[in-house]
Amino acid sequence: MNRQASDVRVRLGLRENLPQFALLVGVNALVGGMIGQERTVLPLLAEEEFGLTAYTAMLTFIFAFGLTKAVLNYFAGTLADRFGRKPVLLVGWLFALPVPLLLIWAPSWGWVIFANVLLGINQGLAWSVTVLMKIDLVGPKRRGMAMGFNEAAGYGAVAAAAWATGYIAEVAGLRPAPFFLGLAFAGLGLGLSALFVRETKGHVAEESKTHDGGSNGHGASFTPRQVFALSTWRDRSLSATSQAGLVNNLNEGLAWGLFPIFFSISGDLSVGSVGLLIAIAPAVWGAGQLVTGALSDRIGRKGLIVGGQLTEAAGLLIIAFGDTFAVWAAGSVLFGAGTAMAYPTLIAAVGDIAHPAWRGAAVGVYRWWRDFGFAVGAVLAGVLADVYSIAIAIVVVAAITAASGIDVAVRMTETHRRDEGSAEGHGPTAGSGDPPGSGGMAH
Repeated sequence: MNRQASDVRVRLGLRENLPQFALLVGVNALVGGMIGQERTVLPLLAEEEFGLTAYTAMLTFIFAFGLTKAVLNYFAGTLADRFGRKPVLLVGWLFALPVPLLLIWAPSWGWVIFANVLLGINQGLAWSVTVLMKIDLVGPKRRGMAMGFNEAAGYGAVAAAAWATGYIAEVAGLRPAPFFLGLAFAGLGLGLSALFVRETKGHVAEESKTHDGGSNGHGASFTPRQVFALSTWRDRSLSATSQAGLVNNLNEGLAWGLFPIFFSISGDLSVGSVGLLIAIAPAVWGAGQLVTGALSDRIGRKGLIVGGQLTEAAGLLIIAFGDTFAVWAAGSVLFGAGTAMAYPTLIAAVGDIAHPAWRGAAVGVYRWWRDFGFAVGAVLAGVLADVYSIAIAIVVVAAITAASGIDVAVRMTETHRRDEGSAEGHGPTAGSGDPPGSGGMAH
């Protein structure tokens, strides 16, 4: 009887694991809500309560967040492979608990920066592990759909919290009321994770039994250092996903740090209206991923990534040259739609290539590069805004985003196999010397 129960627990697939999958979707929504509580309010708080006038100084909280989250992403995957997913998830939530309190009581900007270091640890551990756990549960056939649900929940919550805190701030002030939401998110996330989330390493072992490495030619025996090399330069497809992920969060760092100020100053909008504008992109992004993640399982990853980044660039240009709520809303819709096309698809591509035995490490490396983009975006956008203007900063980031999409088009080979294992895309055929799906490797 116990053996039969164990067999049921480690079956792969969405239907077979629907209760746990749905629970993890909800947990990741709470993880996203922790970022959303800052999205509208904190850039305005920097200027109005802490007297920061230089954009570079304002964006230090994003730099601290992005750098910390990138480092924790790298170690989260390896730790999750070694010690299990659930312990890492619980530690991530413990670091979330002080964040809203620090933001409420902060007497100086240094406290805000420290709060965002803790938030980076929370996001790096908790978001990384919910990604891995969903991939573990559904198996290889529904990986894109799993990422669509995961990112839709997370960024849908970012949007909802950004709008809600903007409304609360307009009614009750920038502090402390908006950050009460964060206290609720952290407490509920920790409680659900401790009481109801189950470990998924058994699903990894189950998938490993039948994984032959046929889609990418990479076996199970790689050290973390070798996985880092593969993901950064040796495997062209993994390298392309890493740089595209970095650029995606580079423009996200720009949007987080400068859009509230840009809309407020250029359009003379109320805090509530700014909050609504800020919520549009992550709302479209979140809802769109419910479609794009599953769509990538049907049509492949590469086209969605390239098209998504070019769409993001177009949305950024519309925002940069707009001067009304309606135009900015239209640009935000395009920006969110493009991100919805690229964001879940990139991490699904990493899952396609990585062997289950080192998938956690590969996802960790990808997420290191992706979230290092927050730090790069904070510095680049802050310097450009100080030297030139916020509009010029947005235009430059739009150009970088378009160039990233072109790089993916040139270097990446389609990674997703359809029709019961037939190779997808135009990569090397068997026996050509390069593994299908790898895009070629420089040894």
